[in-house]
Amino acid sequence: MDVSDSDAITRISLQALIRLQADARALKLPSARPARARQTGLKNSSQRGRGMAFAEVRLYQPGDDIRSIDWRVTARRQAPHTKLYEEERERPVLLLCDLGPTLFFASTGAFKQVRCAQLASILAWLSLSAGDQVGGIVFNGNTLTVQRPARRKKSVLRILDTLASQQRTSPDASAPKITLDTALAEARQVAHTGSRIFVISDFLNISEKTSSLLGALARNNSVSALRVVDPLEQELPQSGRFAIAGADGPVWFDASNRSFQQAWHQKITHHEAELAECFRLSGVLATDVSTREGPATSLKAILGPGGRIR
Repeated sequence: MDVSDSDAITRISLQALIRLQADARALKLPSARPARARQTGLKNSSQRGRGMAFAEVRLYQPGDDIRSIDWRVTARRQAPHTKLYEEERERPVLLLCDLGPTLFFASTGAFKQVRCAQLASILAWLSLSAGDQVGGIVFNGNTLTVQRPARRKKSVLRILDTLASQQRTSPDASAPKITLDTALAEARQVAHTGSRIFVISDFLNISEKTSSLLGALARNNSVSALRVVDPLEQELPQSGRFAIAGADGPVWFDASNRSFQQAWHQKITHHEAELAECFRLSGVLATDVSTREGPATSLKAILGPGGRIR
């Protein structure tokens, strides 16, 4: 979805989040199973067999079922090739979405809180279409809302409504009462073993406990971090005066000031090193999502063939 109106730049409505179902369809998610088979749910298992979801074609190996030979590929490549399939089982999907004070910001594209809500919404629609249970934990510094995983459209709509209602309308300089660590600890109580968990945040407020909390989730679940970043947070312009909205009014800085540039660079370098170590210790893979990119485009990097959530 291209963000063009000013409202969708700073915050996004429930109606706009519902319309992102079209973006999920555009990612070409495979159809869910027939209604009589949906009760068992869907999950891509590491075991390969004659399941329902096609995985890939590879060279034939001794012991492969000859019924799985792909004769067209075999004829084209003049070597026997076998089709592989993935078995399917139930998998709840849990979305942790950070709408805290640091997410009320962007220098380009849309505010980070908008991108977080969009990413969570598309993932929710993708999961529902695949027949997975969908749940969410949404927190904004003052409020934390839990929607336990369920395989119902009504559940997804509740998550989207929470994402829309908990977005901020102005900056807030006060320290958040509910942090990422709070939400991660809550996720351990909500997530079923074998869940697919997406943590969507800017990860600016990590602590010494964050890596252990992420690691505890990752031990029994598949966890991915979607880190929403703004280009200004990565590198300052070389010159010019700029204003950033603050709780007490605009805050000005001079990008050509060498001391300011050095202090900024040191702060960013230190945080990047801490965050990289946090992800390394927890064993969680992270993907950066820029505020300047559309959410559907960003998700293509972590989705499997046909828009499948891996």
